[in-house]
Amino acid sequence: MECIILDKRTDYDGSQISSLWAYNLADIQSDSIIAFRGACDVSIEHMIDLEDKKQGDMIYSTDMLHFIIEHFDSIDLKLIYARQRLFTSIVKEVLLQFCTNIIRKGDDLFVNGKKLTVSIASTSSVSQKIHFGINVVHDHYGSLEELGIGSDDAVNLMEKIARLYYNDFIDIEKDLRKSRPLDVV
Repeated sequence: MECIILDKRTDYDGSQISSLWAYNLADIQSDSIIAFRGACDVSIEHMIDLEDKKQGDMIYSTDMLHFIIEHFDSIDLKLIYARQRLFTSIVKEVLLQFCTNIIRKGDDLFVNGKKLTVSIASTSSVSQKIHFGINVVHDHYGSLEELGIGSDDAVNLMEKIARLYYNDFIDIEKDLRKSRPLDVV
């Protein structure tokens, strides 16, 4: 697995959830997590969540931390939703250091009753993908700013979250190689 933190601001429009985005961006041909900061404006054509699409919901923010995760070991939709929940729990664990009033509902985090994050998981014929976004600033929804996390600290937070997910998967790979199957004595 590779962990890449992009230095330049990159806006998220939904196209980044396509398979092999990391390969097209940075020649990454393995599982990856890529983190970056930028605006978010997902058009209807790039919406994966059919409920959001049917309701004509907008996914928009002027400033977010974005995480694009891709795994190639399976195209199982249930597995990528479990991985999405793991990632959401990692984000919550980190943010609890700043505010104890963070609630997780499925793949979403809320602060003071306001939605703080957006997330989607899906599969393609070659991989599983997750997009997870955290509002840095937002007039209507929850934001890192509301938690007292400044703009400069947001980048450090982004890197910490990405590295925690990366480290969990490195650790899982090690565990896979030391556990014997139940049917072997």
